Amino acid sequence: MSVFEGTFLSPESLRFALVIGRFNDLVTNKLLEACQDCLRRHGVDPNPHGNQVDYAWVPGSFEIPLVARQLALTHRYDAIICLGAVIRGQTPHFDYVSAEVAKGVAAAGFQTGVPVIFGVLTVDSLQQALERAGIKSNLGWEYAMNAIEMGTLMRQIRQLPNHSMADNQAIAPGNFLSHQDNTTRLPSGFIPGSASHDLTQLND
Repeated sequence: MSVFEGTFLSPESLRFALVIGRFNDLVTNKLLEACQDCLRRHGVDPNPHGNQVDYAWVPGSFEIPLVARQLALTHRYDAIICLGAVIRGQTPHFDYVSAEVAKGVAAAGFQTGVPVIFGVLTVDSLQQALERAGIKSNLGWEYAMNAIEMGTLMRQIRQLPNHSMADNQAIAPGNFLSHQDNTTRLPSGFIPGSASHDLTQLND
């Protein structure tokens, strides 16, 4: 048996994409600076004109998952880092946005097989956000570390025998009855659970 574990020793060949929300840029810019600093200190060139890191700016955190997924689908990157900040206000808007962003970022990784790092702060106040973006510590550094670790880990896993990118493709709704060329076709008007149709005759 084997042990698979990400490393920080040789990330020079890794490629990353950063998706950053402009809203609350006082916070997100500080997260970005720490993220770039971490990548640089580990041998990754964060220059946007280089060939290791690409940047995508979006209006706010809600738009991050869509762009992250599209970038991951290109399979050009070893990891995607999402940076944003959602700060609670006086309406339920915070709850809706933070929940959907978290689910969207997670889904982007599940659906593409590419690590998508959740670097979106969800806090109760601007003070809490700034404490996590430089006053006490800067989580941007940790997000970059997570990306390096997951990027190197996934490279090891992809080198396993019989590994196929097809294993990472999600099954589209409605395709669960199909298997290669042997397709089960349901008759018109078929009602699941109904005894009015003999399923043994469907493939005849």
